[in-house]
Amino acid sequence: MFLCRTPRPAFRLQVLAWQADITRVTTMLMAKELSNAVHPKSGVRDAFHNLSHHSNIRENQDRFAVLNRYHVGLLAYLLNKLKTTPDGDGTLLDHSMVLYGSAMSDGNQHNHGPLPIIVAGGASGRLKGGRHLRNPKDTTMSNLLLAMLDKLGIPTERFGDSTGMLSI
Repeated sequence: MFLCRTPRPAFRLQVLAWQADITRVTTMLMAKELSNAVHPKSGVRDAFHNLSHHSNIRENQDRFAVLNRYHVGLLAYLLNKLKTTPDGDGTLLDHSMVLYGSAMSDGNQHNHGPLPIIVAGGASGRLKGGRHLRNPKDTTMSNLLLAMLDKLGIPTERFGDSTGMLSI
């Protein structure tokens, strides 16, 4: 797992490792949830965790939105690197599955649902893109992880507190 304050070089290293088939599994943690890490390249000088507790103050919410857009821009950077890297009969993005998200839906209230989650990539033809899926309230994240394992050819009966496999 990478813990990195400069994600673009770490993303390039991950893509290179996938391309060289050194590994096909990596994780990237921008900062620990309780960290006071600041992401200066975002243009925001406040720590992510502090801004997540915005107290419903518009100025704080606006800065938090800028910081979140910066993080999503980093995801777009990674996905573009995967999309433009040839891999066999397609690209690394065609043959990958990328999970991006957070364990909190609203840090200000410490709400854990609904979680903001993106699953991208084609998983070598096993995952259909271009969809927005909604799941019943209080669906556990483990159900998604169980479905992802299945898409990757790793059939598993249970994962963590899963209650069933999502249809993805």
